[in-house]
Amino acid sequence: MTIRVVIVDDQGMVRTGFGVLLNAQPDIEVVGEAVNGADGLRVIAELRPDVVLMDVRMPIMDGLEATRRLLGEDSAVQDVKVLMLTTFDLDDYVYEALRSGASGFLLKDASAGELSDAVRVIAAGDALLSPSITRRLISEFSRLGAPRAPSRKRLAELTERETEVLTLVARGLSNGEIAAELVVAEQTVKTHFGRVLMKLSLRDRPQAIVFAYETGLVRPGD
Repeated sequence: MTIRVVIVDDQGMVRTGFGVLLNAQPDIEVVGEAVNGADGLRVIAELRPDVVLMDVRMPIMDGLEATRRLLGEDSAVQDVKVLMLTTFDLDDYVYEALRSGASGFLLKDASAGELSDAVRVIAAGDALLSPSITRRLISEFSRLGAPRAPSRKRLAELTERETEVLTLVARGLSNGEIAAELVVAEQTVKTHFGRVLMKLSLRDRPQAIVFAYETGLVRPGD
C-alpha cells in the first residue's frame, strides 16, 4: 500500500527536496504541498493523506496551530498522522506539539533513509520520539510542577500490568527495554500498550507520556 504524504513548509527548497527523496521510494507518494498552516489545512482536507510533514515555524499559521486544528475533536481528518519538522532536536515547541497530537519529530537535516523510515513509522501508527525529545518533555513537566488535567480516575480502567507498562513508557523505555524489565516477551508489551491506548483513548506513545505526567502517575525524577 502506498503511503500518501503532504508536505507543509514555507521553504520551497525543503518541500522540493523532501518531495524528491520521498517520491523515489516505491511505497511513498507526495500528493500535495502547502506553504503555511492555513494552506495546509485546506490541502489536507482535500487530499486526505496518511502522513503530514508539518514545519513548526511558518507565517500566517504555524505548525502548532495547524496541528491543533487538524487533530481537534471537530476535525474530519483526525486519523491523519503528523510528523513535525524542526531545526533543533530540543525545540521549545516539543511539549505543545505532542499535546496537540503530533506523532513525532524529524530534524530538517535528516538523511533520505531517516526521512523515509520516519514516514513509514508514523504511517504504521507508531511514534517517532527520540530519547532527547523524551528528556525535553520530562524537563518541561518538571518546570510546570503540579499535575494538570486530566483526572486520575481514568487510570482505574487499567490493569496492574497495563499501569506498569504505561509507567515505563513514560520514563522513556523502549518496548524491548520494558520487556526485559518485566521479564516478558516484547510482543506482550506491545499488546498491553495497545490496550492502554485504547482504554485511555490516546493516539500514540507521545500522548501516553503526556497523559502519564499530567495525571501524576509519573513525576520527574522518579
